Amino acid sequence: MKTALLQITSSDDPAENLATVQTMMAEAAANGAGYVLTPEVTNCLSGSRTHQNAVLRHQDDDPMLAALRETAAQHGQWLTIGSLGLKTHDADGRLANRQFLIDPTGAIKASYDKIHMFDVQVSAEETYRESDGYRPGAKAVVAETPFANIGMTICYDVRFPKLYRALAQAGADVLTVPAAFSHITGAAHWHALLQARAIETGCWILAPAQTGQHPVTRGPSRKTYGHSLVVSPWGEVVKDAGTESGIVYIDLDREKVAQARMRIPSLIHDKEFDGPERK
Repeated sequence: MKTALLQITSSDDPAENLATVQTMMAEAAANGAGYVLTPEVTNCLSGSRTHQNAVLRHQDDDPMLAALRETAAQHGQWLTIGSLGLKTHDADGRLANRQFLIDPTGAIKASYDKIHMFDVQVSAEETYRESDGYRPGAKAVVAETPFANIGMTICYDVRFPKLYRALAQAGADVLTVPAAFSHITGAAHWHALLQARAIETGCWILAPAQTGQHPVTRGPSRKTYGHSLVVSPWGEVVKDAGTESGIVYIDLDREKVAQARMRIPSLIHDKEFDGPERK
């Protein structure tokens, strides 16, 4: 399956971001891509809760989701929407950070809410409290398609290998890691983390990323790392998008999953153990 990873610089205007993604999906279709992936928070990258509450919608009313379903059907493409910020009916008003897999008819095949919230202090100037605005998911998801079984994860999830092992052992041979990675932590850890998850699971890693300085109409601006990556089941970085907006392509080969797992069958070598015992 020819696959396209879209690397974009989302603003805090969902309509503007939709137009960008639709143009890139058409380009990917013209180049023969049957599967397209977008980054985390494709619809709106904003640090202003006031602005998010003004422009974001519930899933059933979200114009980007509806439009991208139609676009996927128009081009006959499978589409992973890396995630959308969506309103929920939670009493505390927190949002969902939700990934969607859309089939070539435009139907929602699967969805996944980001489990691990990015609550960190990277530096004195850069602090994140994702859980203040987003509520975490609680369910891992593997979606079956004709070309791959897809394990769905988002950004900060990548630091929790137990999730990836569980997805691989449940049948995933492709793992999605759409991201809006901090430029500081990205430079230090992005490549190493994605390669580690590929090596541990024998899966293809598809990681479309946000990149650059994100324009905003209110609230603080944010800079993301870029470097959308494709990592093979053997842990090789086979595509790196750098820091410019654009599209990278890969022909997914499931046979490479089987080859990697035959060489290192660690997914079937789990052993129960006691402890750790503290001395």
